[in-house]
Amino acid sequence: MKTFCAVILGAFMVVIMAGGGNRVQAADVYPSKPVVFIVPNEAGASADLLARPLMQKVSAILGQPVVVVNKPGGGSTIGYRELYGSKPDGYTIGQASGTIVTNKLQGLMPYDYHDFTMLGVYLNWLPAVVASTKTKRPFTAFSEVITYAKANPGEISVATGSVGQLWWVASVALEEYSGLKFNMIPQVSSSAATALQVAGGHTELGITDLGSTKSQIQGGLVRPLAVFGAQRIPGEFGNVPTLKEFGYDVVITSTHIVMGPPKMPKDITDKLVKAVETAAKDPDYLKFISQYYAAPFYLTPEQAIPWFDEQRKIMRDVMGKAGILKEK
Repeated sequence: MKTFCAVILGAFMVVIMAGGGNRVQAADVYPSKPVVFIVPNEAGASADLLARPLMQKVSAILGQPVVVVNKPGGGSTIGYRELYGSKPDGYTIGQASGTIVTNKLQGLMPYDYHDFTMLGVYLNWLPAVVASTKTKRPFTAFSEVITYAKANPGEISVATGSVGQLWWVASVALEEYSGLKFNMIPQVSSSAATALQVAGGHTELGITDLGSTKSQIQGGLVRPLAVFGAQRIPGEFGNVPTLKEFGYDVVITSTHIVMGPPKMPKDITDKLVKAVETAAKDPDYLKFISQYYAAPFYLTPEQAIPWFDEQRKIMRDVMGKAGILKEK
């Protein structure tokens, strides 16, 4: 009888241990809790607006909430530094843009896109020259800007990104390639701040993305004059010329990247890469970003590195000519 009871008890313990083991194993399956997604820009900025619906789709794919946390400031360096120092377990990931290149060139960070775990590029967009309709010189075409700037160098005020950041690089490239001189006024925040300066008539022009100026354009406060792309933007603003059409070979583009801290495990990285790709190619998401004049531009992590290497060469050259290059 004692032997029989011992056998039953032993079998019972095996079942409990097996069940417990399954529970532990299930808890280890990624992801088993919410994922934090760091956006290094303020809430409401174009980078924030385009990231949130993407992360909603990633959340549905992963089966866990993805919590967007805004960490603006320092030209995105605050958010990048926090992401870089996070535990590489897949529960803290984030977003980057062209500042992940320019910040190191400017000496604001000791690392760049090579030092993070790349999870995929998901869209692309172009800076544009936009004009205020509320100033004493409400330019209606970029040809008018050229004529006035040639006759009055340095008089036209232009709001742009903070010094060293991508839209600021675009403004320096415009002066460099066109030979025109403007009164550039860098903003302390993102492209949303530039849009407000132009819409309020505080500057005559601005260099920003059309997504950030969407509401101001619709409200008649801002008018797009030219884009920095190799081609025109299709759709609503297909009539807006490129700078190349005026003879200025200036092509500046920005992308949004999803990335994680350094040295993330391959299995977790692969799962996140697949989720980002699926979300970025979702028809509903593609329709959403078109409303902000962004273009689908998916790159795998392997494709993204060489693409950014080429962009880095362009930005390094511009920043060197502007005298703010800190990288040796």
